[in-house]
Amino acid sequence: MSVLLRNIIRFILLILFQVVVLDHILIEQHVNPYLYMLFILLLPFNLPRPALQLLGFLLGITLDMFSDTFGLHAAACVFIAYLRPFILNILSPQGGFEVTQRTPSVTSMGASQYAIYVSVLVLLHNIVYFCLSVFSFADPLYLLLKILLSTVVSLFLVLIYELLFFSRK
Repeated sequence: MSVLLRNIIRFILLILFQVVVLDHILIEQHVNPYLYMLFILLLPFNLPRPALQLLGFLLGITLDMFSDTFGLHAAACVFIAYLRPFILNILSPQGGFEVTQRTPSVTSMGASQYAIYVSVLVLLHNIVYFCLSVFSFADPLYLLLKILLSTVVSLFLVLIYELLFFSRK
């Protein structure tokens, strides 16, 4: 299957799973699980930054249309799409990542670097999203708790996704 077709299918399935299943899960008003941003995280290494940001905007605005969040998801997705090349550059070894793998994964980056990469970008996504959605620092403990718990649950979902769709080459 071509990379383009795989990414189109991933885009559609992640949006559908987020809208149909995950948006209806709210645990104690503190946990909002998000998996859709995995689309941005799994895009090819060599994708130019403007294309990343455009895809991030399309992903976010699509989810915003379904969930009536007025650009919050779009802002968070564009933010992590912008920072993604910097994070990959920091985590890349001297010679770059394996040439055989075109996308970030456990096999191309190694388990520890992939875990750091995903953790940092999911955390940054949640920070931007929840700071914009709460739009107040009146209760910083509530905001911090919401960010951290949602990040932990989202990382757990990413781990499940990796276990289900992990390919060893």
